[in-house]
Amino acid sequence: MGSNLEIERKFLVGFPDVSLLDIKRRIAIVQTYLTNGANGSQRRVRSVDENGSVKYTYTEKIFLTPVTRKENESEISGDRYRQLLKESRRDCLPVIKVRYCFEYRGQLFELDTYPFSDKLAIMELELASPDQKIDFPENVRVIKEVSDDHRYSNAALATAGAFPEQQIGD
Repeated sequence: MGSNLEIERKFLVGFPDVSLLDIKRRIAIVQTYLTNGANGSQRRVRSVDENGSVKYTYTEKIFLTPVTRKENESEISGDRYRQLLKESRRDCLPVIKVRYCFEYRGQLFELDTYPFSDKLAIMELELASPDQKIDFPENVRVIKEVSDDHRYSNAALATAGAFPEQQIGD
């Protein structure tokens, strides 16, 4: 398994017109959270479909700060994927999303769109350092940074089936 430090910032954005972005990849993802691992690590498996070619990955993350985490990820077989699904968390629905990877001024952004919203999306950017300056795309309306707001984690969004802004009551 490859281990590396990941520095990532996450933003709530208005659902952009993707035809105006320099899309490099469009990926359909089904992400299933597994019971926590050793040291409280977050574990998940993903089914990733890009142009009809499906791959499976297993990931373990340990959160160090809201924007920094240690991540181990590896590709696994379909059989191993199905085996690991038996360890899925019962309190967390699978995350279904379409990810658009696009470039803007030398930065590679990831835009995650969810079936429950055609108005909001999550945009992420991996950084070299936590204080790196971000040059935001002109065609994307950034509403706010949500890097340290757990309500915008994939697990929380899947469980709620909506963005916090779209949840009524509670």
